[in-house]
Amino acid sequence: MSSPPDPVAESVIIGPQRLAGLLNVPPRAKGLVIFAHGSGSGRLSPRNNYVAAGLQQVGLATLLLDLLTPAEERDRANVFDIPLLATRLVGATDWAEAQPATAGLPVGYFGASTGGGAALLAAARADGRIRAVVSRGGRPDLAGEALRAVRSPTLLIVGSLDGPVIEMNRDAYQLISAEKELLIVPGAGHLFEEPGTLDEVIRQAARWFLAHLAGDEEKAHDQFPTPLS
Repeated sequence: MSSPPDPVAESVIIGPQRLAGLLNVPPRAKGLVIFAHGSGSGRLSPRNNYVAAGLQQVGLATLLLDLLTPAEERDRANVFDIPLLATRLVGATDWAEAQPATAGLPVGYFGASTGGGAALLAAARADGRIRAVVSRGGRPDLAGEALRAVRSPTLLIVGSLDGPVIEMNRDAYQLISAEKELLIVPGAGHLFEEPGTLDEVIRQAARWFLAHLAGDEEKAHDQFPTPLS
């Protein structure tokens, strides 16, 4: 993973819990992607910041935030409390919709690891407001039966070396009735640390979000072809 471009991010404080976030809104943004991090991670996650920088390059605003306060993070039960994380994600969506810089932008979620489950549960709860979800190496199974209520177009991206998680994603895929894709990136492990694999995540996430947030599916697919998986 090479170093991403330095984003010009604004530090923000979100909600009654005063969650710390990083907001980047490029000129003429086509949509907003809110990130849900995996266990033990947060707004400073190098991988998610790298993905966010790539999405900014194609005109998408990004919001990376800590879904837990520092005190809450010390209780490991909170880290795996998917309903709590989903509630915080919906709260961040409400916050973004009220900010002048992001009001009116179509919203998508990007979830990594356990954040994939939180993103899908939040999408199921968000009254149809979430236009798209992308999960990287995610645990969509953690959303449980709420997967059946997801109406947001959903892209599940998994590494070919991430055996157990592949099966979890395949099982979850069967429960989602919305538009959906399951992509397996050759040679990628759970963290997508292998050369070029995280760049493939950016390409496919950009394709999905541009198609469903910007509404230009044909152009998005031409610019970022779907790989064989």
